[in-house]
Amino acid sequence: LGLGGVGHMGVKMAKAMGHHVTVISSSDKKKKEALEHLGADEYVVSSDEEKMKELADTFDYLIDTIPVFHPLELYLPLLKLDGKLILNGVINTPLQFLSPMVMLGRKSITGSFIGSMKEMEEMLQFCDERGLTSQIEVVKMDYINKAFERLEKNDVRYRFVVDVAGSKLEP
Repeated sequence: LGLGGVGHMGVKMAKAMGHHVTVISSSDKKKKEALEHLGADEYVVSSDEEKMKELADTFDYLIDTIPVFHPLELYLPLLKLDGKLILNGVINTPLQFLSPMVMLGRKSITGSFIGSMKEMEEMLQFCDERGLTSQIEVVKMDYINKAFERLEKNDVRYRFVVDVAGSKLEP
């Protein structure tokens, strides 16, 4: 769920592991990129009620990278019996879902934020061996305010990296 800084790497890594990957996003503006450049197998707009109904009970797990509030009721029906919704997007508001949606399907909601040092080393080695890199936009310090404005508008693919050394900073 979601195709931002974390989500785009999730797609690349899952494909490199041999998984079938479906991106579920709030609009179709990243569809071409997801399918043609990141390697996703399918792309679904979450407001497409017909397609979302078709996907009911089809996923073993969903990785939710959406970093803003969103009701989970839309996504829980997509999970198979014993399916897992794994939260990776940091949200500072309470989660919202109907408990029977979890209990009746023996579904679980869990979270994962960061791995151990060993897991991070393994992940970096995995990415290095397969040539997986994050898509970034390098900006100078004098662009930082504009970068924050663009972040608020969801207008970045997919991470900003600030070039401090290349910026002309006055002491």
